Amino acid sequence: MTPEERAALKAKIADTIEVTKNEIVRLKELSKPVSPDNAIGRITRMDAIQSKSMSEASLRKAEDKLVKLEAALEKINDAHFGTCIRCGNAIQTGRLLFMPESTLCIVCAGK
Repeated sequence: MTPEERAALKAKIADTIEVTKNEIVRLKELSKPVSPDNAIGRITRMDAIQSKSMSEASLRKAEDKLVKLEAALEKINDAHFGTCIRCGNAIQTGRLLFMPESTLCIVCAGK
């Protein structure tokens, strides 16, 4: 990976971290408990509970992604950054730009 690619990737990771943090704030708001004293119908309450459950799943996924992005940002200057943890080959730069938290190359991720 060239220094220019590494700098672009570092900027991309920093931007993605900010977007993910904002998404987490939004999802936390959507994951608040459904109040039973709210005067809504039974079907509407069930929809609200289902929507809350989906938001909680998305929240867990976003929090996991944030942890991986922060780890990638810490390791970006490491000599082994961008190397597949399974096969040891270089992870394609395009894959890292699309998914900076990737630790597997496209071939190993497809297995």
